[in-house]
Amino acid sequence: MRKWEKIIAGSVLAITSLVLVGVVRNPDIYFLIKKNFTIFSEVYREVSLHYVDEVDPEKLMRKGINAMLKSLDPYTILIDEADNQNMEIMTRGSYGGVGMDVGYRGDKIVVIAPMEGYSAHNKGIRTGDVITAVDGIPVNSLSPEEVRNLTTGEPGTAVTMTIDRYGIDHPLKFELTRQRIEIKSVSYFGFVGAKKRVGYVLLNRFSQNAANEVQDAVEQLKAEKELQGLVLDLRNNPGGLLDQAVQLVDKFVPQGKTVVETRGRLSQHNNSFKSKETPLLPNLPVVVLQNGGSASASEIVAGAMQDLDRAVIMGEQSFGKGLVQVVRPLSYNTSLKLTTSRYYIPSGRSIQSVTYTHDENNSAVSKPDSIRKKFKTKNGRTVYDGDGIAPDIQISEESPTLLQTSLMQQNMFFEFANKYAANHDSLKDQMGSDELLLEFKSFVDQQGFEYETPSENHLAKIDSSLNKTQMKNEHVAALQKQIELRKKEAFTQQRNAINKLLYQELVARYKGKKGQHLASLPYDRVVNKAVEVLLDSSHYNKILSVSN
Repeated sequence: MRKWEKIIAGSVLAITSLVLVGVVRNPDIYFLIKKNFTIFSEVYREVSLHYVDEVDPEKLMRKGINAMLKSLDPYTILIDEADNQNMEIMTRGSYGGVGMDVGYRGDKIVVIAPMEGYSAHNKGIRTGDVITAVDGIPVNSLSPEEVRNLTTGEPGTAVTMTIDRYGIDHPLKFELTRQRIEIKSVSYFGFVGAKKRVGYVLLNRFSQNAANEVQDAVEQLKAEKELQGLVLDLRNNPGGLLDQAVQLVDKFVPQGKTVVETRGRLSQHNNSFKSKETPLLPNLPVVVLQNGGSASASEIVAGAMQDLDRAVIMGEQSFGKGLVQVVRPLSYNTSLKLTTSRYYIPSGRSIQSVTYTHDENNSAVSKPDSIRKKFKTKNGRTVYDGDGIAPDIQISEESPTLLQTSLMQQNMFFEFANKYAANHDSLKDQMGSDELLLEFKSFVDQQGFEYETPSENHLAKIDSSLNKTQMKNEHVAALQKQIELRKKEAFTQQRNAINKLLYQELVARYKGKKGQHLASLPYDRVVNKAVEVLLDSSHYNKILSVSN
C-alpha cells in the first residue's frame, strides 16, 4: 500500500473511531461524516490513479479543500507551513528575520523601512533600497511576501542581500544576521495638539501583549505630563487576538462590565468576557479613531467603548466583521483557521455586516437598513446592529486627488526622496519650502511625468468620433490646451498637499517610520478634530449623553 493510501486509510479509521465515541450524542452527523469521507477518498484515489492526464495529488486535494472552505466564509481557511509563520507573527508578534519591511514600488521590490535596532538597520540598509537578490537568488520574479520568506529563518543564521542604491553605480552586498524580531503592536505614541496636553497612541494590530503595550505607552505619557485626553488610533487596524481586545477595554472601564460575548453552535464556544482590572484611566476623556479598515478586534474595542459610553468614536464606518475564528493545528505543520462563533458587544448587538448563504454561490448578503435592530448604550443612546460600528462623529481623512495619486503611483515622491538622500546627509529643508517644491517640480518634469484626467479621456473619445474638419480640429485643440493649462495650475493649487506627501517621504529617509508619523500628525484633520473634542468637555459630554 502506498504512503498516501495509508494516510487515507488511517484517516477513515480515525473518523470511524470518532463515530464510535460520539455516536451516542449525534449518530446522524457522524454517520454522514463517515459516509461522505469514504466516498470522497475513493473519488480522490480513482482520479489520482486513473484520470486520462497525470494530476498532482497534492494540488488536487488542496483545490477540493479550498472549494469546501470557500462555501463557508472568507475567514475559514487552510493555513500551510509558510502561512503558519505569518500567523505566528500576527499572534505572537515575533519572528526570526533581519528587521525590515519590503514592498512594491512600480515593478521593483524595495525596502519600505528598516526597523531600528535590528540587523538591516545596523548594517546600513536604507529606505528606498531596491532589492535585487537574496542569498544569490534573483527576486525580480518574486513577490514581497516571497522575499520576506527568504529573509526569515532561525535567529543567528546569516543571509546575504544584494541591493541597488540611487547614486551608486554598482550593486551593494550586505551580510545580515537574523535575529528574533519583536513586532510592536503600538508603533507610535506621543502628544498631539498645539499645547501638547493630549496623548496619542497608534495601535496597528492586536497581537500578543497589545493591551500592555498601550498601557505602557499611556503610563509613559502620564509620567511626562498631566493628560487632558487620549486619542486611541485604530484606523486600518485589521484586528487580531480577541483576548487582547478585551484586556484593552479593561484598561478604561470599571470592573465587572461585559465587554463582549461569543455565541456559537456548540456551547463550548459560548463565552462572556468581563472587565477584571482596576481601570488605568477611569475618568480621562478618550476618543477612538476608526475607518473602513478597522475590523474585528478593533471593532470590539470601539463598539464596547461606545456601548459603555466610555469614549467618543470618530472617523468612518468600520468594516463589520463580527465572526470569531480559532486556529486548530493539523498534520504536517498545517492549521485550520475556523469560524466557530459570532461576537456581541455590551448592548447586545452584532456588528457583522454580511450573512453568508452557504449555497452554491455562497453570496454575501448585507442586512437592509429596514430590518436593522435598535439597541441602547449604557446612557440610553440608540445604536444599531448589522453594519459595523457607526462613529459618533463622522469625519473622513482627506483623499488624494488624481494628480497626487498619479505622483504616488509613478513613484515620483519615492524616487525624488532617493535622489535627495543620496545628495544630502541630513534633511535641511523644512515642510513647505518653496525651494524644495521647485526642485521636486523640476525632477517630475525631467522624468517625463504624465497623467490623464477624465476630461482628456472624454475629449479623446469625442475626437475619435468626429469627422475631421478644420473647424472641429481647432475646437478640439483649444479644449486640449485648456485642459493642459488646468493640469499645470493643479500643481500650484495643490502645493500644500503635495508638500505634505513629499516631506513625509523625505522624513522617512532620515528619521524612519516614527519620524514620518510625527511629521504627519499636525496635518491629520481627524486627529486635530479629536483634540478639539477632547479639550471641549461640554461638547464631549454632550456627545455621550442620552439626549444626543
